[in-house]
Amino acid sequence: MAKRIFVTATNTDIGKTYVTALLMKAFTKKGYKVGVIKPVETGVSDGVYPDGDLLLRLLKELNPLAWSLEVEDIVPISYELPAAPLIASDFGEIDYAKIDHAIMQQEAFCDVLLIEGAGGLYVPLDNEVMMIDLIQKVDAAALLVTHCSLGCINDALLSQKALEAQNINYATVFNCKADDKSFEEVSAPYFRATAKEIFKSASDIDTLCDVLYNL
Repeated sequence: MAKRIFVTATNTDIGKTYVTALLMKAFTKKGYKVGVIKPVETGVSDGVYPDGDLLLRLLKELNPLAWSLEVEDIVPISYELPAAPLIASDFGEIDYAKIDHAIMQQEAFCDVLLIEGAGGLYVPLDNEVMMIDLIQKVDAAALLVTHCSLGCINDALLSQKALEAQNINYATVFNCKADDKSFEEVSAPYFRATAKEIFKSASDIDTLCDVLYNL
């Protein structure tokens, strides 16, 4: 079985796909064969997968063994409505066998499999399963992507406590944007005082790969 790393976030539009792509490149440079799936993507319309298409193109660049894959192999379940999967499916059921198949298909030719979630940890997939439950279902470690703007302390702590409550091994990365100029003054001091290390997506991705692989 490949090393499975589930990329989740404190909310939507935090930068999961961006960080997933950085990890794919970094693991490849370290000599690992990478794989990637996004089990469920919403907002898919007219055959365009906003995240899945990007991930598929990058995967084929980095791992030649993935040459035959189609976007449906990367994103086994998709919906048109850009909403939580439970809503986008009109309260339908998720076919988890499709997700298992996608994982096994890529694990035949990868050492590290990155699994990108949708939204945050408590996005409902169906009437019984939340995104955080899927992390456990696929037996993965987690990478929590959080923002750097005011409020990131609260958002990060809530998601970290949720992961800890379910005994999920995780690391946290801060995806700072150009306009997050206040982070070092108003938020970073708290994390530096209470955490072992702050990982930033722009500068610490190589170190983060090592941490994640050993979770």
